[in-house]
Amino acid sequence: MDSSRPPKEKLKSAVAKRRARTWQRFKRNRRGYYSFLIFSVLFLLSLMAEVISNDKPLLVRYEGGLYFPVLFDYPETTFGGDFETTTDYKDPYIRQKLEQSGNLILFPFNTFSYNTINLEISGPVPSPPSSANLFGTDDRGRDVMARIIYGFRLSVLFGLALTLIGTTVGILAGAVQGYFGGRTDLAMQRCIEIWGSMPELYLLIIFASIFQPSFLLLLLLLSLFSWMGLSDYVRAEFLRGRNLDYVKAAKALGVGNVTIMWRHLLPNGMTPVITFLPFRVSTAILALTSLDFLGLGVPPSTPSLGELLAQGKANIEAWWLSLSAFSVLVGTLVLLIFIGEALRETFDPRKN
Repeated sequence: MDSSRPPKEKLKSAVAKRRARTWQRFKRNRRGYYSFLIFSVLFLLSLMAEVISNDKPLLVRYEGGLYFPVLFDYPETTFGGDFETTTDYKDPYIRQKLEQSGNLILFPFNTFSYNTINLEISGPVPSPPSSANLFGTDDRGRDVMARIIYGFRLSVLFGLALTLIGTTVGILAGAVQGYFGGRTDLAMQRCIEIWGSMPELYLLIIFASIFQPSFLLLLLLLSLFSWMGLSDYVRAEFLRGRNLDYVKAAKALGVGNVTIMWRHLLPNGMTPVITFLPFRVSTAILALTSLDFLGLGVPPSTPSLGELLAQGKANIEAWWLSLSAFSVLVGTLVLLIFIGEALRETFDPRKN
């Protein structure tokens, strides 16, 4: 029965079975598997930060009409106000209009955005946790919970983007070095050694003094250095694989170099790439947090875990600032490390 199947179907079936076995091996590591689930749920929730924490309502029903302030901006005159400016839904006059009989206003779980200042605080800022601000406020009266939710999303997105760019460039550089070898490998290795000796922190300080720091600028600068560590592992895999019999047979049949590298060598050299991914994400998150803590990261108004840690350092008595940011950062890094350890055990040939 199986011998009558086309070769392509046999290959697809074998690949599917191999992936299923790999997934089962990963699930056997309970610590890594549950860490992956927890991290995935937290990241997906952070992607919906505007729905969870926002100073704009999710839904407003006013005089028979439905409005979605979380998606669109409406002028104040829409809800019986006097001005054409964007509606402030916490204004007592507007709230009185929206809460009249027959109307409906539905706010998110946390009624503050990352840049919303709580003007109803009676004491000095930063203020401790309260029923209005569950995690307290920072030194400008902004809600700490909202800044943590948005800051966590920013950190993870930055880590994933930096990991994607660094991994892609590292694979390309290591593949070219390992496959062609010889003078190509020697020349690229010398260039990598020279480039790796550049003082990365000093370059960041220089560029931060010249340009306005931003998410894209930091991503570009860190991407210039993030690929070098991975390229060495990919280079070693391609150096080992280029002398195998099936590669020599493909060359003898006239298969192109790019096809051999993409179809034959790269799939067998992806083990170090996959196992290092969570560690690279955690390194990128830690790098962004460190730069924000030093004042070299994203602009001050941008929600950031490093900026909260810096505020905690400047306000030692405000324990909720340091504790909340530190707990989220450490928890994120621990989850990523557990995932990385599970992937490393999953792809370890000595255990499979």
